[in-house]
Amino acid sequence: MIVARILKDKGRNVITATPDTPMAEVTRLLTDNRIGALAICDNDALIGIISERDIVTALSAHGAAIMQEPASRHMTKEVVTCTEQDTVHHLMEDMTTHRFRHIPVVENGKLTGIVSIGDVVKLRLALIEMEAESMRDYIKTG
Repeated sequence: MIVARILKDKGRNVITATPDTPMAEVTRLLTDNRIGALAICDNDALIGIISERDIVTALSAHGAAIMQEPASRHMTKEVVTCTEQDTVHHLMEDMTTHRFRHIPVVENGKLTGIVSIGDVVKLRLALIEMEAESMRDYIKTG
């Protein structure tokens, strides 16, 4: 199974912010959209990602004053990305190895989606259920 399948099911809409978006606005976007990470783009180019973990880390280190600072100051700049042709297994390995829960999908330098660990789990559960149903059908006819 490949990333394109996840995007087909969940859609390609990605909530983004610019590097100069204040952290207070970043937290509002995360809350209003019920998401755990935000892609930071400059002229449609992905330059970072900011997650709930990044915000908690910044708050812990610097206090509430960070809420007026730009997202670029607290975002993860070295973003691990994937393509639509990457396998879900590859995503699970990257998420486990690097200990993050969101991977932006980039095709030809353009951000085309974002995949969360929840998306991966949902797909895996659907596949397991399909396999179980196939086995039940096979047993019934065997």
